[in-house]
Amino acid sequence: MQPQLTVAGLLESRSDAIGLPLELLSGIEGQERAITSPHIQKTGLALAGFHEYLQPGRILVFGESEVRYLDALDSDSLLNVLAAAFTHDIPCVLITGGWNPPPQLLAACERFHVPLLRTTIATPAAIAKIGVLLENALAVRQVVHGVLMDILSLGVLITGDSGIGKSECALDLVVRGHRLVADDAVEVRRRGETDLIGTCPELTRHHMEVRGLGVINIRDLFGVAATRTSKRMELVVQLERWDSAREYDRLGLEENLWELFGVRIPLVHMPVAPGRNLAILVEVAARNQLLRTRGLNAARDLAARLEQQLREADGDANADDDAEHGGPV
Repeated sequence: MQPQLTVAGLLESRSDAIGLPLELLSGIEGQERAITSPHIQKTGLALAGFHEYLQPGRILVFGESEVRYLDALDSDSLLNVLAAAFTHDIPCVLITGGWNPPPQLLAACERFHVPLLRTTIATPAAIAKIGVLLENALAVRQVVHGVLMDILSLGVLITGDSGIGKSECALDLVVRGHRLVADDAVEVRRRGETDLIGTCPELTRHHMEVRGLGVINIRDLFGVAATRTSKRMELVVQLERWDSAREYDRLGLEENLWELFGVRIPLVHMPVAPGRNLAILVEVAARNQLLRTRGLNAARDLAARLEQQLREADGDANADDDAEHGGPV
């Protein structure tokens, strides 16, 4: 289901916290109109009669040029322009720069139940700020079972079957100086086309469940620096019970991927067995991934050196055969 945000939800979203104060001027009865796209539309062509370019579900922004143009129209022309524009399921109109709308615009918004908002922020800044706000509010979301950690500034999602030791591994990582984002339930949203952002539901934020200890508060135990509210996911470590019949990758040449919302990120399968320190292994996996993002791949480098050495050995063998037979064979 496509996420959506009502105009009332937008007004209640504390947009002033990001420097975008919003004021409702007219069209109060239309506050349940749905905003379905994070992209705004600012098209003067719509006011000139080319209203077919308007997209439903997008906020319509009026800056100085649009307000001045509407001011110059007579009442009948202005009403006709707005009536044509409002047939395209516009959720609301936002006036930027603190400009005062023409009385006819106020009346038309009231008549067609289209909320008219105003902000004192200039048009370019207002578009940027509301784009960020809507992108976050309208991002597709899914709750994933696992633990999300910030390890050396790399977002690492630890997954695996229930009881395999995810929380214990995460607790060990916190003791080693890394940061907890979410335990057990990780709310993942897509930002843009390439980023997955993980966060923790408000109710369980900073908390962790450890068998034998119960629920503990990581922030209270280890301090504010041991937690953070969200993190971009860049690596998935999947804990799996050791299977003696399975052949595991010994070199690390295989490249596995974990996919959600069409975004793929590297995946490491980590066997769990007695005597293996999971926290250290996960930390090393994170360090190794950081090196790979910089173009350093130990497994590939070793394989390339081995292949080069074999080619050189094969060349030396051919040269010895030629010398033994007095020339090329």
